[in-house]
Amino acid sequence: MCRKHIRATPSWCTGEPRHDCIFINMGVDFDSPMNGLAVARVLCFFSFNYRTSYHPCTIVHWYSYVHEECDPDTGMYVVMLATTGDDVPDVSIIHIDCIFRTAHLIPVYGLDFIPKISPHNSYDMFNSYYVNRYANHHAFEIA
Repeated sequence: MCRKHIRATPSWCTGEPRHDCIFINMGVDFDSPMNGLAVARVLCFFSFNYRTSYHPCTIVHWYSYVHEECDPDTGMYVVMLATTGDDVPDVSIIHIDCIFRTAHLIPVYGLDFIPKISPHNSYDMFNSYYVNRYANHHAFEIA
């Protein structure tokens, strides 16, 4: 059995922040190129009690698919950070039971000069990302 840790912390090992990306199971009715899976970036984990129920949740920033089909050159889907109509980040609170597994995104490099990239800001430096289906055998089966 393999266990993956999903990190969402403002300071990773007394350094920069770390916010991992995840696949979210939206159900069979969700219109998605990846069979009901959505991609999001975890911003924060939290929980609360309401009456007698415990609710573990996370705040996520959604990614939207650029195209309905895979990129013909790479065979990977392309996503970009989702915003509402007035360029406000599309952020939601979800229950952690909706998380399917971690996701690995690769920047879509353009023709411009690539700035200095650090692990903590790589998901903030580019406009779009490939959903890496070659990260491991689990990702290969679902992406």
